[in-house]
Amino acid sequence: MKTFFKKAIKPLFILTVAASLVSCLDKSDRIKSDVQSSGSKVTKIESAKDLKGMKIGYCSPSLDAPYYQALFTSIKENTEINGMEFISADGQGDINKQIAAVEDLITKGVDALLLNPKDPMALVAVTKVAKAAGIPVFIIDSSIDPSAEIVTTIQSNNLANGELAGAWVAKKFGNKKMKIALLSGNAGNPVGLTRKQGLLQGITEEQLRTLGYINLNVATQMYTEWTYAGGLKAMEDVLVAHPDINVVITESDVCVLGAIKAIAQAGKTDDILIVAGADGQKEAIKYIMDTDFYGCTAMNSPVQIGRNSVECAIQYINGKRDFPLKSYTAPLLITKENAAQYYNPKALF
Repeated sequence: MKTFFKKAIKPLFILTVAASLVSCLDKSDRIKSDVQSSGSKVTKIESAKDLKGMKIGYCSPSLDAPYYQALFTSIKENTEINGMEFISADGQGDINKQIAAVEDLITKGVDALLLNPKDPMALVAVTKVAKAAGIPVFIIDSSIDPSAEIVTTIQSNNLANGELAGAWVAKKFGNKKMKIALLSGNAGNPVGLTRKQGLLQGITEEQLRTLGYINLNVATQMYTEWTYAGGLKAMEDVLVAHPDINVVITESDVCVLGAIKAIAQAGKTDDILIVAGADGQKEAIKYIMDTDFYGCTAMNSPVQIGRNSVECAIQYINGKRDFPLKSYTAPLLITKENAAQYYNPKALF
């Protein structure tokens, strides 16, 4: 098997793009790279109203992933540091269970509902039930259909992050031909679709700018269900059907971390470059620091999103109503040049 470590490649593209998009936060400079916290970076938020006794409800699609666990912890700690009660529910990876879990939170009379929907359509009805009960709904991390009754969606800038990663790999290859395998989460997922759109746009726009033409060859797309095991199986199948793949682009670090085992077993760590449109998971950052086969990833911090979602809920409780439809954290590309700034082995994610 070829070694994981090669001569360091001088990064060709590295920057943090300042957020030009609106945020529910009144002070945009609050969005900082505090992802090195071992858990959540908690914030005591100024509130004119007494928050004691108020309840924040949170429903996750699952807790069976490091990202979901870190997001849960961030919301819980930021809720409790501000004197409120945290009530959680777990969808357990089943849409019917998540619907029932949200209905239970509504019955318990939470003052604000933070919802990370497994499906963009299936949870629309419960948002309408929540509104009828006077409970504001904040969508976090994922997306929901526009017909839902919500205050705002709080997430990373998936399109911009994907564009940064796509442009990086296009610069890296120049006029050398890429044969790409795309490892996606699951079919129809709106966040995955946006990240994929960003990756492909980033590649094509950079090629048009520097080459004057598009040379894009996506040989296959495989679904991983956002799991290590799914990534391993998908990559094994890719290498059988397309042994000459030289680039893997992915919608999330978790989709490809399992795939690395298959790449290594095939002795192709020197032949395949990995590029992720999200999330900045610590295992991915470590690979970026120590190897040349994991080129870059982009930041989707559960610490930031959890804190921002609680802050938005508190702002709503205090009377704020002029929220944008979507509130983004700042896009950020992580490559070998800056990876050490964002790596913490003790981090939850």
